Amino acid sequence: MSSTETKETRGFQAEVKQLLRLVTHSLYSNKEIFLRELISNASDACDKLRFEALSDKALYQSDPELRIHVSFDKAAGTVTISDNGIGMSRDEVIEHIGTIAKSGTREFFERLTGDQAKDANLIGQFGVGFYSAFVVADRVTLVTRRAGLPAAEGVRWESSGEGDYTIEALEKPGRGTDVTLHLRSEESDFLSGWKLREIIRRYSDHILIPIRMRKEAWDNEKGAVSAADEEETVNQASALWARPKSDITQEQYEEFYKHVAHDFEAPLAHTHARVEGRHEYTVLLYLPKRAPFDLWDREHRRGLKLYVRRVFIMDDAEHLAPPYLRFVRGVIDSNDLPLNVSREILQESKDVDAIRAGVVKRVLGLLDELAQNDKAKYDSFWQAFGRVLKEGIGEDGGNRERIAKLLRFASTRADTPAEEVALDDYIARMKHGQDAIYYVTADGFNAARNSPHLEVFRKKGIEVLLLHDRVDEWVVSGLTEYEGKKLISVAKGDLDLGALADEHDLKTKQDADEMKGLLEAVKQALGDRIKEARVTNRLTESPACLVADKNDMSANLERLLKAAGHQVPGSKPILEINPQHPLVQRLKEEIGKERFADWTSILFDQALLAEGGSLEDPGTFVKRLNQLMLDLAGAGSRIWVPGK
Repeated sequence: MSSTETKETRGFQAEVKQLLRLVTHSLYSNKEIFLRELISNASDACDKLRFEALSDKALYQSDPELRIHVSFDKAAGTVTISDNGIGMSRDEVIEHIGTIAKSGTREFFERLTGDQAKDANLIGQFGVGFYSAFVVADRVTLVTRRAGLPAAEGVRWESSGEGDYTIEALEKPGRGTDVTLHLRSEESDFLSGWKLREIIRRYSDHILIPIRMRKEAWDNEKGAVSAADEEETVNQASALWARPKSDITQEQYEEFYKHVAHDFEAPLAHTHARVEGRHEYTVLLYLPKRAPFDLWDREHRRGLKLYVRRVFIMDDAEHLAPPYLRFVRGVIDSNDLPLNVSREILQESKDVDAIRAGVVKRVLGLLDELAQNDKAKYDSFWQAFGRVLKEGIGEDGGNRERIAKLLRFASTRADTPAEEVALDDYIARMKHGQDAIYYVTADGFNAARNSPHLEVFRKKGIEVLLLHDRVDEWVVSGLTEYEGKKLISVAKGDLDLGALADEHDLKTKQDADEMKGLLEAVKQALGDRIKEARVTNRLTESPACLVADKNDMSANLERLLKAAGHQVPGSKPILEINPQHPLVQRLKEEIGKERFADWTSILFDQALLAEGGSLEDPGTFVKRLNQLMLDLAGAGSRIWVPGK
């Protein structure tokens, strides 16, 4: 069967078309990056072959030396990047190039802004560097054969980066992939051995696979540079992480990060260490500057590459770091694990447990160093990954105190949504006699800042943490104490300010006796809507508020769980009333009268709305409120109701 008989024209997936439009409109601000991306892909293909060959040596056939080859043809106007790695079958070509089979595709495109720098960074995170070829080429040809398949099952793919591509079968003697870029006329600068070498040494010097090119020398007879038959290795072809730190420049660290993370920006910070002793391994870990589009997909973690004695094993080693550190990128190279390590072995290995603990220690140490010595960098980290780090409070009990030290929150001190308050800072500012860290949780910053539960704290000048992230509810359920100070919700249980109590709090106890009749009437009017009614020492301006009993779930957490589809046993709130408020004083006068039940219901519904709840019967609430306003205006008898 000839290749022409199997040639087929296929359309790109809609998302690929959208991506290609972005790429070809120069989202890659630095065009040289195309070479780095294609070499990175070739390196990954060689790594994958080496891993599969651990269990099937026959995949090497008679060509065990893995390599990448870069060449150019001035006459044809082409640059070719070849490898003898794992290669692809026809189905794999269609899957990996014709479509984007990734979770979060929709979210990825929703994040695109039109800002070239930001969008280029997103494209890098999405891991589609192959398409960068179309920044400099008006046509790309890919020829590949998967290791283990016969020569007749080679595949030729070609596209001009528009709406479709062609794919056909051909004879390919060797395994691996050749990518040929047919350069646009204005990109002829890349048809230079000197230029290509310079790019390779700048961006890909750290690649572990040798990158080969034909040697070039000046030919006096021709008066030009001439290529020799002999080849040379352009890059160092050594594991960067295995080299002494003193031999690695900051630029080399940054370029290696861009390779392993598929990022277009330099990392925020890194840590590089060799651990020796009972367990021997090397770690090179990075903190990205920006959050990837799929950060909230806890099951999709591709941050850490695992090597065993410099042999690549896998690029999604999720067992080597907990989910709350899924933003970390880098390499782990173990001297103890077997080369044929499987995911099952990783799950049960004590060596892996030791590496995992070491990774956590290194990352938390790096974050602590940033928090103490570089506030600007740590603030940048927190804005990108703070919500993920908070998950560690519930997941990692052994490091809870260290994680808590790194947390940042908004508070009533600044009254802004910016999360800048560390628990240590809060404790340092605590008032004399204060023995607890106070907080309020709500589904949004404004709801937290305007919570009626804060009134007495604002009056006394006591700082309160404003927890407005959904994950904060799980943070405070796992973190009940810090540095000997209990974390106390201002919206739960009896409010005991201890040494901070004053005459207002003492008067509250006296008011409770005077209001006994009103409290009993309120409880009777509201029935099983509340657990009890009592006088409050929380309020200075509002007439009433709802609080949860000490051992009950907070109202905000209950709402979050219900919204997530969980069955939650309902708990009744406690209605606290402010005896000094004019509305409460007026309500006391209405005991036994016709409108008392309606007024009490309005008081309850207002308190429910103020703490972020939703009304079961909004229509009845509006009718009651309208009638109350008319009664107060003395116009109750002059309202016309249709049908009456």
